[in-house]
Amino acid sequence: MTIEQDSVKGNDPDKAVISASLTGALTTRDQCEAIPYTPEEIAEDAAAARENGAAIAHIHARTDNGSPTFDEETYQEIYDEVRARTDILINFSTGALHEPVDTRVKYVEGVRPDIAALNMGSMNYAKYSESRDDFVFDMVFENPFNEIREFLQAMNGSGVKPELECFDTGHIGNIRPFVESGDLEHPINFSLVMGVLGGIPPTVENLAHQVRQLPDSANWQVIGISREQWQLVAAALAMGGNVRVGLEDNFYLPNGEMSTNPELVAKAAEMTRNVGREPATPEEAADIMEIDADHF
Repeated sequence: MTIEQDSVKGNDPDKAVISASLTGALTTRDQCEAIPYTPEEIAEDAAAARENGAAIAHIHARTDNGSPTFDEETYQEIYDEVRARTDILINFSTGALHEPVDTRVKYVEGVRPDIAALNMGSMNYAKYSESRDDFVFDMVFENPFNEIREFLQAMNGSGVKPELECFDTGHIGNIRPFVESGDLEHPINFSLVMGVLGGIPPTVENLAHQVRQLPDSANWQVIGISREQWQLVAAALAMGGNVRVGLEDNFYLPNGEMSTNPELVAKAAEMTRNVGREPATPEEAADIMEIDADHF
């Protein structure tokens, strides 16, 4: 007998949607040599992640030397290379520091990925090294309400599903004006990002608290940053949640071994089956999350 859990919300209790965060914007090959840079490398990782159980590929575009880029042609090339290899759902990041909104809106409207990530609030964004007793980086990540609205309207007008990245409880509450204005409609897709210094700490208690704040119809996944990721993945899967893994968020398997995107997805798929669930296919994920994907 399956016991119903309130924490499932709008997710499928039997199918877990696994996202693969392939690149990120800050990670480099000096840190992990398996990070893909070129459209072809990104597409190959997306296809391998799909084979290992991922339904969604979350992508930040890079230049061939690894620098972040917001060029529409590069995003289009990534989209075409991925779609030529696999049916995985394509999710483009819109997050950036000091990059104009219209530059980021342009590739969302022009390329029209299945999903686009949207940061739901401003925050301090930092990484602190205890061994150095200093910050590795320390910045303010600005995401004001007027920019959030601009992104939502662009996504809605382009048939792109918003994925709301929430780094703290207040970011979840920030949906209210957009629901009231009609810029957001239920069911809403939430990503609960945990472990960034400046956001909510990565504990299971905090994950449960975050999930309690969500609307009943919400789809949600956890994004655990760094090595605390695996405890959060385990908790989310047991709660009926979806999960994201990949080199943007964490380089390591639970045993501490440096890994690759396909290997991280394979571990998440194994953990999914260990709690009696199955990884969702891209088509199943589109149905669960009410994404109008036309490539199946």
